[in-house]
Amino acid sequence: MIVDAHHHLWDLSVRDQDWITGPELQPLYRNFAVADLEPEARAAAVDRTVLVQTVTVAEETPEFLALAAEHDLIGAVVGWTDLTAPQVADEIARLRALPGGHHLKGIRHQVQGEPDPAWLLRPEVLRGLAAVAAAGLAYDLVVLPHQLPACAEAARTLPHLTFVLDHVGKPTVASGALEPWAAHIRTLAALPNTVGKLSGLVTEADWKTWTTADLRPYADTVLDAFGPARLMFGSDWPVCTLAATYGEVTDTARELTAGLSDAERAAVFGGTAARVYGL
Repeated sequence: MIVDAHHHLWDLSVRDQDWITGPELQPLYRNFAVADLEPEARAAAVDRTVLVQTVTVAEETPEFLALAAEHDLIGAVVGWTDLTAPQVADEIARLRALPGGHHLKGIRHQVQGEPDPAWLLRPEVLRGLAAVAAAGLAYDLVVLPHQLPACAEAARTLPHLTFVLDHVGKPTVASGALEPWAAHIRTLAALPNTVGKLSGLVTEADWKTWTTADLRPYADTVLDAFGPARLMFGSDWPVCTLAATYGEVTDTARELTAGLSDAERAAVFGGTAARVYGL
C-alpha cells in the first residue's frame, strides 16, 4: 500500500482560504476536490491518503470526516480543534461520533502562524496535547525552523503522544542553508515519539528552478535523523502545484529515496503512515 500522508482540499464556495494572498499564491485560489486529486493519486500508484486541516475553523473537520466516509481514497483525517479550550477531550469525542468520525487520526494547529515561538509549551496547550494523547491520536506539527526547539521540548514533556513533523520543519531550501535547522531536526528526531513527513520541500525551494539535487541535503538529513521507519511521504497537494505537479513530487521522492532497501522504501511510502495513522 502506497500512502500519500499529507494533502489538502478546499471549496471556496463553502469558505474563503484567507491564507491565499498575493499574486504568487493566486494559482491556489480555486476549488480543489477529491475528483481533482483522485486521478493524480491513481496515476502515481497512491492507494490511500491522509487529508490534513487547512484553516483553524471548527466546521472544517466534520466536513473532512464526511469526505473520508464517502471516498475510499482518504484513509485518515488530521483535523483541528482548539487545544486551549478546557473541553478538548469532549470535542474530540464529539468529532469521533460524527459520520466518518472513525477516520479522525490526528490533530493539527497552524503553529507556524503563532508569534510566540514557545506556543506549544504554554500550560493550556500542553493540557490540550495531553488530551490528544489520551484519545490515541497523533499531533501534526506545522512549524518554522525557529519553533523546532519548542517541538522537541513538548515531545519530551508528553512522551506518550506521537508528534508528526510536517514538511520536515520548513527549511529554507532556496537559500541552501542547512543550519541551524539540521541541528534542531536531529534533536527532535532523537526522541522516539517523533515522526517526520518527507513533504513540502519543493515549495521551500525556488519554485521555478529547483532540482532534485537542491532537495537532497534536506531529505538526507531527515532520513538519517528519523530513519525510514519514522519517515513518511506526503505530496502537500495542491500547495505543491506552485512548484511541481503531483507526479513530479512523487517521482522526486522516489528518486530521493532510491538508495534505500525495498523494506525501507516501503516504510517511507506506506508503512510508517499506516502505523501512525492507523490505516
